Amino acid sequence: MLDTPEEIADLQRLLDAAYERSTERLRNIIKDERHLDAQELVQVLTGMCTLNLATVTAHNEPRISAVDGHFLHTRWVFTTSGTAAKVRHLRARPAASLSYVDGERIGVFSHGDVEFLTPEHPDFAEIEAHLTAHYGSSPSSWGPDIAYCRLQPSWMVGYAFDKAALFKKQ
Repeated sequence: MLDTPEEIADLQRLLDAAYERSTERLRNIIKDERHLDAQELVQVLTGMCTLNLATVTAHNEPRISAVDGHFLHTRWVFTTSGTAAKVRHLRARPAASLSYVDGERIGVFSHGDVEFLTPEHPDFAEIEAHLTAHYGSSPSSWGPDIAYCRLQPSWMVGYAFDKAALFKKQ
């Protein structure tokens, strides 16, 4: 777990604010006993998580695709080909939604803006080292134009149908 206490506290404030301004329907589904807090999210979101990434085309048409996501420093990080349609969408319109859903076990839903991380970015080396350790090779070696992306969330909620069962497996 790379997350600092300050990052976890910031995430908790974001989760609380998102939950408070969520619809009544969502709050009826994600009741207190199913609501995941920041500490619980960083505990359970380890390794690679297949994320659903929603972007918007130039004609305002929604598009969804899957990416390998890693929850690092309380933010979703993913890589993809720099020539992918999703990258063109995000460069023009950085607003995106990400979800991670594993049946009824867990659901994490996020909205925000995607930032592109270059080797000059202060967080790039740590992210690349994490991804290299996970995959056994650097994503930078997978092609001539690999985009490193991170969602800066403006809204996020976490859900577990049975929190006791979720953490029993940990």
